[in-house]
Amino acid sequence: MTPQATLPPVDDRAGHRLDFLLVADMVEPGSRVLDIGCGDGSLLALLRDRKGVDGRGIELSREGVNACLAKGLPVIQGDADTDLADYPDDAFDYVILSQTIQATRQPKVVLEQLLRIGRKAIVSFPNFGHWRVRFDLTLRGRMPVSENLPYAWYDTPNIHFCTIRDFVELCHEVGAQMEKAAALDAGGRPVRMTLPWWVWNLLGEQGVFLLRRR
Repeated sequence: MTPQATLPPVDDRAGHRLDFLLVADMVEPGSRVLDIGCGDGSLLALLRDRKGVDGRGIELSREGVNACLAKGLPVIQGDADTDLADYPDDAFDYVILSQTIQATRQPKVVLEQLLRIGRKAIVSFPNFGHWRVRFDLTLRGRMPVSENLPYAWYDTPNIHFCTIRDFVELCHEVGAQMEKAAALDAGGRPVRMTLPWWVWNLLGEQGVFLLRRR
């Protein structure tokens, strides 16, 4: 597992990333939450302050762990690819993997572990099926670099280039039921729910999914 690999738009009015606010809306107050790949703890702190959750975090980088501890957050250093097997079944109400699944070595195994140790799982990720990614590859012949994908090809932590359509198919494969889903456009605004999946896959720069076991 790597630190959060993308930097979605920020809500300047509140200082919170818009995808974090969407995730927070999916979490019930007072829940037990595990945030995997929690970075500097911004999402976990938001959930603590707004939803009163009993939150824990796992973060690979020592810098991220130190930033979390400075915020008073109970975070340990760990790796999603190797450490989730140590958690018991249904240990948390929600397990969150924000902007990180594409940076894990075994995304399918990690998703299965999320659904095992959490009654529900929230997963967000950058959509590599977005039209700008397709444009850069097709017409410019280059790997895309944007605000949502800020890394050059040679130093990106993203190792699995997942699209919204890919993730939906993975959910079916592992037996995950989607309770809520959203695609956010370049401005961080949700793409209309009534539009078909292929439109989400074309216009959404990132996807956010609330899942549970079938």
